[in-house]
Amino acid sequence: MLDTLLPILFFSALALAAIGAVRRVRLWRQGRHSPVSLIRGLIAMPRRYLVDLHHVVARDKAMSNTHVATAGGFVLAALLAIVVHGLGLDSAILAWALLAATTCMFVGSLFVAKRRRNPPPRLSKGPWMRLPKSLIAFSLGVFLVTLPTAGILPEDLGSWVLALALAGVVAWGLGELFFGMTWGGPMKHAFAGALHLAFHRRPERFSDKHGGEGRSTGLKALRLEDPATKLGVEKPADFAWNQLLGFDACVQCGRCEAACPAFAAGQPLNPKKLIQDMVVGMVGGSDAHYAGSPYPGKPVGEHAGEPHGPIVTRPSTKGGTALVDAETLWSCTTCRACVEECPMMIEHVDAIVDMRRFLTLEHGNTPNKGAEVLDNLIATDNPGGFDPGSRTHWAADLNLPLMADKREAEVLLWLGDGVFDMRNQRTLRALVKVLRAAQVDFAVLGNEERDSGDVARRLGDEATFQSLAKRNIATLGQYRFARIVTCDPHSFHVLKNEYGELGGNYEVYHHSTYLNRLLEEGKLSLKAWKGGTVTYHDPCYLGRYNGEYEAPRDVLRALGIEVEEMARSGYRSRCCGGGGGAPITDIPGKQRIPDMRMNDVRETGAELVAVGCPQCTAMLEGVVEPRAEIKDIAELVADALIEDDSAESTSRDEAAGKARRAEEEVTL
Repeated sequence: MLDTLLPILFFSALALAAIGAVRRVRLWRQGRHSPVSLIRGLIAMPRRYLVDLHHVVARDKAMSNTHVATAGGFVLAALLAIVVHGLGLDSAILAWALLAATTCMFVGSLFVAKRRRNPPPRLSKGPWMRLPKSLIAFSLGVFLVTLPTAGILPEDLGSWVLALALAGVVAWGLGELFFGMTWGGPMKHAFAGALHLAFHRRPERFSDKHGGEGRSTGLKALRLEDPATKLGVEKPADFAWNQLLGFDACVQCGRCEAACPAFAAGQPLNPKKLIQDMVVGMVGGSDAHYAGSPYPGKPVGEHAGEPHGPIVTRPSTKGGTALVDAETLWSCTTCRACVEECPMMIEHVDAIVDMRRFLTLEHGNTPNKGAEVLDNLIATDNPGGFDPGSRTHWAADLNLPLMADKREAEVLLWLGDGVFDMRNQRTLRALVKVLRAAQVDFAVLGNEERDSGDVARRLGDEATFQSLAKRNIATLGQYRFARIVTCDPHSFHVLKNEYGELGGNYEVYHHSTYLNRLLEEGKLSLKAWKGGTVTYHDPCYLGRYNGEYEAPRDVLRALGIEVEEMARSGYRSRCCGGGGGAPITDIPGKQRIPDMRMNDVRETGAELVAVGCPQCTAMLEGVVEPRAEIKDIAELVADALIEDDSAESTSRDEAAGKARRAEEEVTL
């Protein structure tokens, strides 16, 4: 009897899965056109799944091993089951291989069941709680019906009642794992996830042989000169089709939720729910069936949407809500902690900025001081609205060399808008002191420098960003230099990764990397550190955005500092709360993100926090004392410099000589 039932079950499940797959593809294709290489993507997909994705999954060894056993066992068991039981190929060798695959899957399923008995808060519940039972049903059922084929049990298993029972168990597993994979069950991520990896919006994130570098973090530019260009994302159908595919790949593991600083601070953002809301909008309906943590302060079941309806409620709308509230999008610090942790490699930040672009460019709905800052950038080329001619007033006594005078230098020192902040001016003075001690040939743009455009771009004002960027690129094109050095990770990231699409390609260094290079070349002599314990805070735009974690620590080690690492450091560093325009939009929560970060510092017992970002300095110094002292790496290096007495004496003699000649000229 099983010989008759099993082929019917397997091919019925496959047919229903195929129908579901066609339906799912149609849902994705509601999105905008996005060119991909279908063949190349499919060829690259196995490596991306087995290597790139598992590099992220492997951070949790227990879950990594569980996933390998369960997913690997299922894929192999499903293929063999179709051959052995669907096609009726009576092969003892294949049957034994199928038994081994289902055993592997069964063991993995037991670990999944154990985890689901007391799941962490970040995991979604609801339908996901039945997944272990379905995995066990499929693996155990297929194992039992394969025993006769392997020659372990007689061909006739007994009564038709037993045969029907076994067929029912197999059908249960098939229903969840085959049917649910394309129709929307907990296993949906397996089907969508595989295609998401194949047709990823950022294929350069992967280390395959097609030129991937393993890191891609620059936002993609809008073609503003094209009148057909949609200014951001208003509705789910405005996303690129492979972005919708990426949303559907979400496994609802909640790693992004656990990493998100805004969620931890009680602001109305949960990146996992945001992705699920986009899925709801793609399909149509409400979020009433969402089974995970809500946005803090916002109950589930009050939002709904459809593919061609607005994502964000418009201020003029009376009654009802759309998929998300605007403050959810403005809570994001764009720190990429969610992206870094996502095992399915979903691009949350891209989606958030795309939606911000529409709010800003089409409706001007940038909250709190957002509109004022954007107006300042347009009028004065800096977010504070300061006189652009005062950009170098802080350095009147430093006699900074100007590119307009020199025309050529080894290093172009990009000052950034920290020039208008008294605290950051100390960092810039320290960096200038170090560069001069190392006899680096450098120059600055002075009043020719404009804001890099980072804040405008994160706030969604792509037009202002491109205007600033193009003018900076035109200015830089007038001069010759080997590299750009800056102490601002945000400017560093934009100049290095986002100007290229607009025609500006440069070799850009963060000052910590460049200082480390000077130390390695023996151009700096430093005194040993004699202070207290030190910890280091990784800036998001230096670490997660650009993969630079070691150079700052190498500089600190060169100073003789043994860094007391925080629990969340490196790629898991907690954001200071200063990125993405968050201090400007200022969405309230239950606590402040920099306060949480300073608590991380207190746990180390460190007396000083070494930083490498003016935003981080401002946010951490804004924490109420008592707290640790905050110093930029450039300040620590400048304080430890061993001055060359002969060089210093020569410099004083030259200065005295210039003064005497000036006096003689006046006398004459």
